[in-house]
Order: sequence, then C-alpha cells, then structure tokens
Amino acid sequence: MGTPDSATHPARCLRCRRILRRPSVDGYGPKCRLKIRRAAPERLPDFKPHQVAKAVELLELGGLVPLRQNRIFLVVSDDGTEVYRSAATGQCNCPAGLRSAACYHAAAARLVAAA
Repeated sequence: MGTPDSATHPARCLRCRRILRRPSVDGYGPKCRLKIRRAAPERLPDFKPHQVAKAVELLELGGLVPLRQNRIFLVVSDDGTEVYRSAATGQCNCPAGLRSAACYHAAAARLVAAA
C-alpha cells in the first residue's frame, strides 16, 4: 500500500471534517481556528494563564488530534516523545492528569470541544 496523496484523500479540518482548500499546519480550517481562539479565555476559568497559553500553542502546532467525536483526543507531550489521551471533561493520562491535577492537555481538549 502506498501513502495517501492529496488527490485521493483531501485534507480535512480536524474539528468539523470539512475539506480544506489550503491545508494548514494545525489541521483546522479558518473558521474552526477562529472559534477555538475566541473560546480560549472564557472557557477555561479553572486553568492558570500559563496553561491556557500552552494549550493555545499546542493547538497552533497541531499537537491535538480528535480520537472520538471531539470528546477524546490524542495529545502530544512538550518534548514530542509521548502521546497522551485527554478528554474534554478534564481527564488526561499524563503524569499531572494521573495525579488529578489540571494540565494544559485537558485545557486544549476543552477548547476544541467548546468551540
């Protein structure tokens, strides 16, 4: 089997699944990206400002991939060596999440689910 090319498998938005005319690094279309950015400050009152900033950066770098209907996500770690599962409800299997602490992975998942 070969690798899929853009002629047979067009790039789709990770949030709404629409076909992207101009694929972006983060994997989101322009409207979905705008909705996510607008949702950032008011949707995360229980997260610290540096966690919100890291969550937005994670989204801009394309480090969050929906796994199940924009409720469960695969999230890449800071250094890119680990992949965690995070839910929009706040659960995450990263070291901080396993201690029941708030992590920026869960913040990023909540941003995409809320947008």
